[in-house]
Amino acid sequence: MTFDALLKSAAQRLQLAGSPSPRIDAEVLMEFATGRSRTWLYTWGDSECPTWEHARFDALIAARAQGQPVAYLTGEREFWGLPLATSSTTLIPRPDTETLVETALARAGTPTGRLLDLGTGTGAIALAFASEKPDWQVVGVDVRPEAVALAADNARTLNITNATFLVSDWFSAFTLSSPSASSPGSTFEIIVSNPPYIAADDPHLGQGDVRFEPRSALVAEADGMADLLHLITTAQAFLSPGGWLALEHGYQQAPSVRQALKLAGYQSVESVQDMGGHERVTLGHLE
Repeated sequence: MTFDALLKSAAQRLQLAGSPSPRIDAEVLMEFATGRSRTWLYTWGDSECPTWEHARFDALIAARAQGQPVAYLTGEREFWGLPLATSSTTLIPRPDTETLVETALARAGTPTGRLLDLGTGTGAIALAFASEKPDWQVVGVDVRPEAVALAADNARTLNITNATFLVSDWFSAFTLSSPSASSPGSTFEIIVSNPPYIAADDPHLGQGDVRFEPRSALVAEADGMADLLHLITTAQAFLSPGGWLALEHGYQQAPSVRQALKLAGYQSVESVQDMGGHERVTLGHLE
């Protein structure tokens, strides 16, 4: 079969399987399976596909039709223009999370500073910010050693040298290593996080790519609010004077997060909309 015919057939199969972007999925998997660019496929799509490439592509399409995320099948996802290695041990970076990066950059008003990314996963948020602010020191932490190793590998691959990654259960590494939370080594001008915020009974957990992502990175107690509330309370000890806390959350959680920040004494509390017009990030700062 020709590449064009294979792509058409694969896209139809993925559409029947419920993929939200069947043609794009097929093209990305074809690029990965054959090592040929999308430009080549558009130009020479009437060429015959070699048997072994056909077989590899078919296997990938079969896995995608079963719901396996494209990012896990290819081992890569682009975020903020950066190609990031992915794995099934971490969340897949999503475009909506770029809102959190934009929010942090807008509050980085000094030439230098320190940013902490809690629950860093692939390192997407930390590395995106670090790539834009090379004179800032960026620290990303995650409770899973395999996630920290992945994020560090991404930093090395991208040659981003102002980001480091540590194993830490939220702030535990700083609490254990610092005699007091006010020491210079453990305070930050900006703290960001995309924590678990989905309720355990949310029906979306059984749909789409989320089915294959680590549940521990998705689900929180108290109807999805437990980790958000914990970070709002504990982050205060690790923020520099005037420092900002910015949190990603579910599209219906903004009012609750704003209220929690205000009750905890944060100032200038506001929410920021994502590309879909949903309130996705809420932030506040300390005096």
